[in-house]
Amino acid sequence: MKKVIVTGGSGFIGSNLIQLLLKKKYFVINIDKFSYSANPYNVKDFKKNKNYLFFKLDINKTGKILKILNKHKPIGIFNLAAETHVDRSIDKAHHFIRSNISGAYSILEAIRKFEKKTKKKLKLLQVSTDEVYGDIPKNKKANEDHNYNPSSPYSASKAGADQFIKSYGRTYGIKIIIAHPCNNYGPNQHPEKFIPKMIFNILNNKPLPVYGNGKNVREWIYVKDSCEALLKIFLRGKVGKNYNIGTGIKLRNIDIIKKLLDSARKNKIIITKKNKIDFVTDRPGHDERYALNSNRIKREVKWKHKFSISKGLDNTFSWYKNNLGYFKKISKKNITKRLGLKL
Repeated sequence: MKKVIVTGGSGFIGSNLIQLLLKKKYFVINIDKFSYSANPYNVKDFKKNKNYLFFKLDINKTGKILKILNKHKPIGIFNLAAETHVDRSIDKAHHFIRSNISGAYSILEAIRKFEKKTKKKLKLLQVSTDEVYGDIPKNKKANEDHNYNPSSPYSASKAGADQFIKSYGRTYGIKIIIAHPCNNYGPNQHPEKFIPKMIFNILNNKPLPVYGNGKNVREWIYVKDSCEALLKIFLRGKVGKNYNIGTGIKLRNIDIIKKLLDSARKNKIIITKKNKIDFVTDRPGHDERYALNSNRIKREVKWKHKFSISKGLDNTFSWYKNNLGYFKKISKKNITKRLGLKL
């Protein structure tokens, strides 16, 4: 049985990826330090699976990562361990430097030492973001050769990690691939993120806070589609290359809210006057538009998305509605007041 490591596997995309990998008969080792964004609820169904192993561990512990590599000898690592929320990066950028840049460096060093000792090669798939490209002008798309132009401490930290990873691929011959997904949404996402935050407020009969005028454009992908893409890139992608993971589904934030209200009605949720859209002071350095050219993944990896935005949002809304009881137990200290989530 092929063994793989998923770092950050108790988070949003990581837990969905583990679910897919177990279904595909991989032995999965989840390494997660369990920061605020990790969630035991996300991995509760894996605990009794004989092909699942968990280590509570900060990826900056290079020596301990190396011990795991030496003992289990995986074929590869999916690195999803990262701080990801832009607002938090604006408040405390140093956390992002440590987790996203230093953490990637630690993994690279563990791989380098493992390969030097064992003469075995493994593959590192770094899960980056489309935000490293920064603002994309209207009618333009960023391909994998587009210059990095990050706007926030978060995207800058991911860009820095990418560059470290590329350098280790060239200098030490580590088999690296970098993926740039567009905005993910779906089950298991932390409620500070845009779509679950809107769903929570709809379900709790509260206003829907939107930055600026709500016209910022994002490209969206349902997390199940994203995880299928990551696995295909891991298996079929060319070492040393970057792959954008986009759907072409580009919508303004205000349009996403309107679709979520449609999903609420389908779930028989009564929309009240309290569920009004509330335009709030814009985020500093807020990118206007993201858009990806994803021809490479379609051409080389033979992947395309399956979920429409309506189907994906309906699934997501239903999941949060059905799991609302658990999330009401989330500690208030993990949800900042300015996010408008008073559960």
